[in-house]
Amino acid sequence: MLKYQDLLLRAWLLAGLVFHKVVWEIMKLRKGGAPTRRGLSLKARLFSLVKVVILASLIVQIFVPDIFPISQNPAMLRASGAVLYTFGLLLAVTARIQLGMNWSDIEKSRVVEGHRLVARGLYRYVRHPIYTGDLILLAGFELALNSWAVLGVAAVALYVRKQAIGEERKLLSSLQGYEKYYQETSRFVPLFRKNNQLPELK
Repeated sequence: MLKYQDLLLRAWLLAGLVFHKVVWEIMKLRKGGAPTRRGLSLKARLFSLVKVVILASLIVQIFVPDIFPISQNPAMLRASGAVLYTFGLLLAVTARIQLGMNWSDIEKSRVVEGHRLVARGLYRYVRHPIYTGDLILLAGFELALNSWAVLGVAAVALYVRKQAIGEERKLLSSLQGYEKYYQETSRFVPLFRKNNQLPELK
């Protein structure tokens, strides 16, 4: 039987996921109507489905006992995970609000007319703070639930890195001022600009 503290933790994890989703949907509607899947490639549609499956899996995980537990005494692990989760949530939501209308879904990853360079707030330091926040959120979520599934975040991070590089190629070729911005900022972690050379344009 779950302890009272664990119930509160799981309630917070659920509330955070709902808040994250609500912010995204509100921002999509403000951008210009309800989201549509027409015109998306098969790959983009499949990835959109994967996102739904991942979200559903996270929600289910909240309501079941620990899956693949890391520790038999996970109090500190849960507390650390909750802190990471909260930090990642705040980071991702803040970055999403700061990016405003200059955003597209990760599966679409495109620059459209009207997109402008955002170099203020969190974007003054990193080019992809939403991705950074979401990865921290996921890692914190799994740690808070004492789950070895946290290792799966590494696979997600590899995909996100590949996607971010692809986005940067598009922005370098189509968004005015992005090359200078690219050279002055880090991809995911502030002040970490190792191998910050321009990617090859394809």
